[in-house]
Amino acid sequence: MSAPSIPNLLSLRGPRGGSRGRGRGRGGHSHSAAPNHDSIIQGTDTDAAVSRMSAVELGYLQDPFAQYFVQNSVGGAVRRLPIINRGTYTRTAALDRLISSFLSSTATRERQIISLGAGTDTRCFKLFSEPNQAGLIYHEIDFPTISTKKLQLVNANPQLRSIISNPQPESSNWSSTSLQNGCQYWCHGLDLRDLLKEDVKSLRGLRTDIPTVLVSECCLCYLQTSEAQGIIKYFTDKIPDLAIVIYEPIHPDDSFGKQMVSNLAARQIRMPTLDTYQDSAKQQARLKEAGFDLVKSLTIGDIWRRWIAEEERERVDSLEGLDEVEEWNLLADHYIVAWGWRGSGFRDWETDLR
Repeated sequence: MSAPSIPNLLSLRGPRGGSRGRGRGRGGHSHSAAPNHDSIIQGTDTDAAVSRMSAVELGYLQDPFAQYFVQNSVGGAVRRLPIINRGTYTRTAALDRLISSFLSSTATRERQIISLGAGTDTRCFKLFSEPNQAGLIYHEIDFPTISTKKLQLVNANPQLRSIISNPQPESSNWSSTSLQNGCQYWCHGLDLRDLLKEDVKSLRGLRTDIPTVLVSECCLCYLQTSEAQGIIKYFTDKIPDLAIVIYEPIHPDDSFGKQMVSNLAARQIRMPTLDTYQDSAKQQARLKEAGFDLVKSLTIGDIWRRWIAEEERERVDSLEGLDEVEEWNLLADHYIVAWGWRGSGFRDWETDLR
């Protein structure tokens, strides 16, 4: 949920692009990696907040909550390159459309969203600030340090606390279960790999009897393939009416992809699942194998061309202009949004998302 710019576009560009954008992979990494790898991945969350704020300040996105996640950790506003801002916009628009469609399909019933590696993602605040939002149960899972930081930010900002009110801490977890119209928020301070342990406790507040969307925005890709599969299985084993949305890079073996992998490696970042799910066909196959009946995928380039209306594309173009059109097309076609679903609650995904 993240979430959360196209993070790796920045990495691909090396020094010209600065640090990574929306790195949503605070979910963990192989225990055989360097001891500080978790810290490196967690640190991308600051870059995520900066990229989101850049897109907001320049008019790409409307997000009144973005400012609260940059002021305490970043000195002054940072303006990202136009190609990064467009990536942030397109990726956010894609996830917004999928989630909005899900919420419309389940408007008369309770429903649930689970965001893996959520970091400082603001989507929960935006959704809960909608006056007609009802029956939404929203979970975020991230490392305990990230969860604790988010609680501190909420407590320190009346604007955030007015949306997620009366937060109740419990160890590294916290929740607010008396929101408007029966909504609930649960924040779990948890290394995702702990879900694979035999003695893992059930996630507090998790409902298994309502339609649920599981969101991984550049999160599962930092895990070993078996770990990523196991985490998805944790939820597929429990929730019959389930969907998943995954945002990840693809095509690591062409010349551009090799440069991508090299640039990430220079920052001590590795994405093990990128070697396994290298293209759209393999991304869709992984979801089929995980038990989802229907699967689809689009690259970020496809989404820009097909999901963003012409008038809106013209508006975005007018904000800064984009001289690097060829580079944009190359970058955007190396990132994919794949989604799959089974059970009830996803009617509009079959008809509206083409």
